[in-house]
Amino acid sequence: MTTELWIVVAAVLALLVVVLVVGLVLQRRRRISLARPDATEQVREVDRSGGYQAGTGFDFSQGTAAPPAPAPRKPTPEPTLERTDTDDQPRVGDDASVPRDAPKRGITDISLPDPVLDEPAPATEAPPVETPPVVVPPVEEEAPAEPASSAPVLDEIEPTSGRLTKLRGRLSRSQNAVGRSLLGLLGGGDLDEDSWEEVEDTLLVADLGSAATAEIVATLREQMAVRNVRTEPEARALLREVLIEQLTPSFDRSIRALPHGDRPSVLLVVGVNGTGKTTTTGKLARVLVADGRRVVLGAADTFRAAAADQLQTWAERVGAEVVRGKEGADPAAVAFDAVTRGIADGVDAVLIDTAGRLHTKTGLMDELGKVKRVIEKKAPVDDVLLVLDATIGQNGLAQARVFAQVVDITGVVLTKLDGTAKGGIVFQVQRELGVPVKLVGLGEGADDLAPFEPGAFVDALLG
Repeated sequence: MTTELWIVVAAVLALLVVVLVVGLVLQRRRRISLARPDATEQVREVDRSGGYQAGTGFDFSQGTAAPPAPAPRKPTPEPTLERTDTDDQPRVGDDASVPRDAPKRGITDISLPDPVLDEPAPATEAPPVETPPVVVPPVEEEAPAEPASSAPVLDEIEPTSGRLTKLRGRLSRSQNAVGRSLLGLLGGGDLDEDSWEEVEDTLLVADLGSAATAEIVATLREQMAVRNVRTEPEARALLREVLIEQLTPSFDRSIRALPHGDRPSVLLVVGVNGTGKTTTTGKLARVLVADGRRVVLGAADTFRAAAADQLQTWAERVGAEVVRGKEGADPAAVAFDAVTRGIADGVDAVLIDTAGRLHTKTGLMDELGKVKRVIEKKAPVDDVLLVLDATIGQNGLAQARVFAQVVDITGVVLTKLDGTAKGGIVFQVQRELGVPVKLVGLGEGADDLAPFEPGAFVDALLG
């Protein structure tokens, strides 16, 4: 057989196989089976949604006001349906606990018999009993007890004079940084460039700032050459003179808390969170009360829950009055009410404690400006005291700049100045703001607030 014949035979056989397979498939499809379907076949899920498909997602909105109540509709009586079933089987809606064929019982008035009361037996007169006379001893009249005093016990306030002398022992770290290092360097006489760089580094570590440090070093170089300083006492006297000059002794550091002819003085205490504004306000109230002044405290810090209570405690300890509002109330309204109360009562000073706020939050700073504007509708603000934490160093300057732009700072209170190496922040604050440091906080005690005196401060700084 030739090759062509084998190809023809193979093609015929393949065609027969295909026809056979197709015939078997068609035969199986046309076969009718009476057997139950296989249990393993998956049951097609029935769509129970009724054909509803949501076209969009949920649309949420903020509710502004409650929708108007719909008009009341008259209730329509439900039609009475008669039962059509006559057999005794229960139907849909029948009460399962009461047979449907049970007779209905109405409300019947039942008369009750009258109660029979036992008549009381006639009382028989008892024979009189003779009682011996009672002898009452004479009672000595006691002196009337004195009524307890309901007035609160006020604290004994420490005199304000000489408070800054406490700072000498509490500036121990600053003494190490400034006093001992500088006096040891300057007392040696002629200094080389390395020694002057060390003097400059010491001043920078004490937070005097680059500008003040450069000016102090230049003045020291000039004056040491002119005066021929060779000993440590001479170096100390020169350094004290230069540092005091940097603190601008000519600044007016008085607290403007004296009353005017027809109104009290108004002081506004501002600052960031945690600097000690409320504590400073309470301590300043103690100082004014110790000086014989009448004080009203305005608790305008309505954001911090314990601020008003803390100020109330300070006021009760010194005998001052407090004007406070509800938590979350408008601080400007509380400040306005405090000034109004002070004018009506004829007090000497009104101290407004404001809420702590971050200097980077524009909205909060604008609200602080609003507080000051609202107060000035009733009376001008005499003193705006910015409370700064002396331990934060350069960050305090950034805070001071922003607050000065919003509320026109007139004085600075430096708190937490005890036991820290940040005493030099005083030089930077005054140089940056052009306003004096008026008060310093020396500790956590109730009387640890002192007026700032440049000479006493430098003496404490040098040790």
